[in-house]
Amino acid sequence: MAFPPQFLDEVRARVSLAEVIGRRTRLVKRGREFVGLCPFHKEKTPSFHVVEDKGFYHCFGCGVHGDVISFAMQTANLTFPEAVEDLARQAGLEVPRQGREEREEAQRQATSLGAVEAACAFFEAALHGPQGREARQYLERRGLDLAAIRRFRLGYAPESRDALKRALSKDFPEALLIEAGLLRRPEGGGDSFDYFRHRVIFPIGDRKGRIIAFGGRVLGDGQPKYLNSPETPFFQKGRVLYGWAAARAAAAKEPSAIVVEGYMDVIALQRAGFATAVAPLGTALTEMQIEELWRLAPEPVLCFDGDAAGQRAAGRALERALPMLKPGHSLRFAVLPAGEDPDTLIIRQGEAAMRDVLERARPLAEILWESEAARPADTPERRAGLEQRLETRIRAIADRSVQEHYRSYVRERLFAAPRPMLRGRRGAERRFGPAPNPGVPLRTPAPFEGRPKTDLGPLRRRQQEVLMALLIHHPFLLNEMAEDLAGLQLPAPDLDKLCHEILRLHALNPDLDAATLKFHLTGSGFSRTVEGVTSPQVLSHAAFARVEADAEAVRMGWIHTRDQFQQRHLATQIAEAGRDLAEHMDEETWTRLQPLLEQKSEDEGASGGGIG
Repeated sequence: MAFPPQFLDEVRARVSLAEVIGRRTRLVKRGREFVGLCPFHKEKTPSFHVVEDKGFYHCFGCGVHGDVISFAMQTANLTFPEAVEDLARQAGLEVPRQGREEREEAQRQATSLGAVEAACAFFEAALHGPQGREARQYLERRGLDLAAIRRFRLGYAPESRDALKRALSKDFPEALLIEAGLLRRPEGGGDSFDYFRHRVIFPIGDRKGRIIAFGGRVLGDGQPKYLNSPETPFFQKGRVLYGWAAARAAAAKEPSAIVVEGYMDVIALQRAGFATAVAPLGTALTEMQIEELWRLAPEPVLCFDGDAAGQRAAGRALERALPMLKPGHSLRFAVLPAGEDPDTLIIRQGEAAMRDVLERARPLAEILWESEAARPADTPERRAGLEQRLETRIRAIADRSVQEHYRSYVRERLFAAPRPMLRGRRGAERRFGPAPNPGVPLRTPAPFEGRPKTDLGPLRRRQQEVLMALLIHHPFLLNEMAEDLAGLQLPAPDLDKLCHEILRLHALNPDLDAATLKFHLTGSGFSRTVEGVTSPQVLSHAAFARVEADAEAVRMGWIHTRDQFQQRHLATQIAEAGRDLAEHMDEETWTRLQPLLEQKSEDEGASGGGIG
């Protein structure tokens, strides 16, 4: 009996794989997965891994691999329908009853996959026969030995127009071979012929390792150089990655994913020990492929050639991934040396050179910045244009928290970028006067002459109180504004202690809600301070800090208050340093003042921009 794919997915989602396997063997949780002794072979050291969130198990001792359905079949000696029905009962699901058409469709698909597997065996045999000599020589030149050829099931499609057709026609009808992508019928009519001819064949498997399609590399000067199977009911190239099943099994032991451009690159990397290497099938990464990569690792590394084509491929991947970014999930980009691909780099320089390339992979945020900052930004207008372009790109990110962190990242890069109006000490001297020299009378810089010792205390404290009220009423900010909090220094000692206690509690329990956070703070002796920062006097002019404020208002309120506080705090520091300079005109005091003045100049130049 066949079941609808959606029903099978529902069974897998509803039934805990770790719970089912845990009835047969003791499992111990280690990080994201469970580990135990393999129930399929005798062993003393645990090598059996269960990856609950990805729905599969794998034994690195005997190689067994599967999902909750295959486990039930193997351990309880059940047929596929029996295992599905048993698991469905456990999940409280009603088993659908299929009609004749559905049963026929399922049978046709199973038969089609059988035809594809038969074709794979035919191609393998052809490679090792007399007609496969040229293909074998090609693979030998690419550094592949017999063990590698057999491991990856490489083959050869003979030059004959109907060699495969003649070999399979006695077991499979012509219509089915056409539907499976093995034969092609001329558009103008006539006899069907083999889809692949005179090509080295790379079998393409699904996530379970079943062969569902082929890639063919032409021998000689024919075109196209690479040809994939046409799309079929069980093969859509935008959903499949070459090397998928092997990478999925390896990622169970150590989550990682490496994306390269071609079949030979995947083979070279997997042979060299980079077992999670995969490749798209001659096209840019699709959204579905990116989601599959995130099942292997939260930050897959995309490895591209350093030439113009490689940079274009990186740009296309960035555009696809940007709207999909979510907390903890992104991409990293590695660039190969000029003229090298993973295959040639490993052959010429060894595994260490490839590992070095991967370790120097850079985050998506850096690539985004560089893609826009490549143009000059040496005037106010050009800087404004850079900000606008980056803001447009950032708005494509669907997740609001990731979007805001990208804005923070961009602000930091913009502020750190050189400005034509102020370049180091020489620029500061043009605007604020020269640094003092020993023995030369120093004139106090004009901005501080006659300035009274103004106390900005009450307003500064109120801003600090609002920031603390935001954290107490809306603890989600502790995750979203982590960079802000890392550099936040509150001049008020009692509020600074409160902030440190909030950060300590959050480190112990990142999922604290507002009520629990308040409870812990009160129990830690901060009740009076908490009452003060959440009092009506503080919240009367900060509605965004109240309990009922919506998340977007909270975020914007935090950013506004933080910026205002930092500006006033900087003004206070400059005023104090200016007064000290008027009293103690020496190099040390100027050295303390100069970076404050430069920061003030940068902030004034950056205010009014489009980011944040």
